[in-house]
Amino acid sequence: MRPRVKICCISSIEEARMAIDFGASALGLVAKMPSGPGVISDELILAISKTVPPPIATFMLTSETSAEQIIAHHRRTLTNTIQIVDELIEGSYNLIKNALPAIKIVQVIHVVGEETIDEAVRISNLVDAILLDSGNPNLRIKELGGTGRVHNWEISRKIVEQSKVPVFLAGGLTPENVRQAIDQVQPFGLDLCSGVRTKGQLDPYKLENFFDNL
Repeated sequence: MRPRVKICCISSIEEARMAIDFGASALGLVAKMPSGPGVISDELILAISKTVPPPIATFMLTSETSAEQIIAHHRRTLTNTIQIVDELIEGSYNLIKNALPAIKIVQVIHVVGEETIDEAVRISNLVDAILLDSGNPNLRIKELGGTGRVHNWEISRKIVEQSKVPVFLAGGLTPENVRQAIDQVQPFGLDLCSGVRTKGQLDPYKLENFFDNL
């Protein structure tokens, strides 16, 4: 089965429509982050999400690390999915699920080494999906996504094999390496930002090339 495709860093209603027209199954809407591209206001996330038809998924990317703050953040944006890009430090996934029972939770795992496998498998018991990315949350200014870097796909494949839930692959994906990524990792879904953009703008030619190669 062809992997689902999430186009991230959507910055306007027009970009959302373009991504859907080319075949995106999900859209990533990036809220306030310590670093990285594609950040838009909560008000714009709400406006875009209201225009997206089912069954397209709308992912609100939040850098909040408290369950209560994540719940409050979602209520300002009303997407159908929450993508938590940092570690959940305060509260629990169950707290979020009980407050927002209709909303899916996707936890980002930044693949930094073999130790990531155990972390990802553990968290896969608690959420609806995990997303493997190439950030580094241990830096002074955290990298929580949008790096354009490819991480170690051998580790990602091991996580896919052991995860209890679907796995999205992110980090440096392009039209040129998408087939290799699928063959090597076998993910449920693919997540792109910079790989289908030119000077920060969604590029229809790169989108077409990507979906053709997919």
